[in-house]
Amino acid sequence: MQVILLEKIVNVGSLGDVVKVKDGYARNYLIPRGKAKRATPENVKLLEEQRTELEKLAADKIERAQSLVEKLEGLTLQIVQRAGVDGRLFGSVTNIDIVEALKNNGFELERSMVRLINGPLKQVGDHPVNLQLHTDVVATITVSVLGESNVG
Repeated sequence: MQVILLEKIVNVGSLGDVVKVKDGYARNYLIPRGKAKRATPENVKLLEEQRTELEKLAADKIERAQSLVEKLEGLTLQIVQRAGVDGRLFGSVTNIDIVEALKNNGFELERSMVRLINGPLKQVGDHPVNLQLHTDVVATITVSVLGESNVG
């Protein structure tokens, strides 16, 4: 399916590009989320008229993401999780736990923005975590996993 991208999408294209993507990707992800429109002649003409406005909106999004990076960069989150004597967790710390901890610190992020490099955290200690705030903007925070032992 031919679509017009309304914002930059990694491995697909930039704002205003007319690209061919799989039908399901367009119907189920790009179009419902407002990231693309079908590439009809009317939509192509509309895009040309609104191009400067869309570029301005994209620049605003990047600017907001960069200001958020300045606040987040160097942040250390502490998450307490049950652990054994060897430092291994009973369970793991996932992106959901990290988003919840960020929310408690006043940052509203989506689950999909948290990039766990080696998968869920399963060990006590400090772990670097990337936050993909925009396709071009990434913040790195430290998640400090503390072990809680249940001595009964």
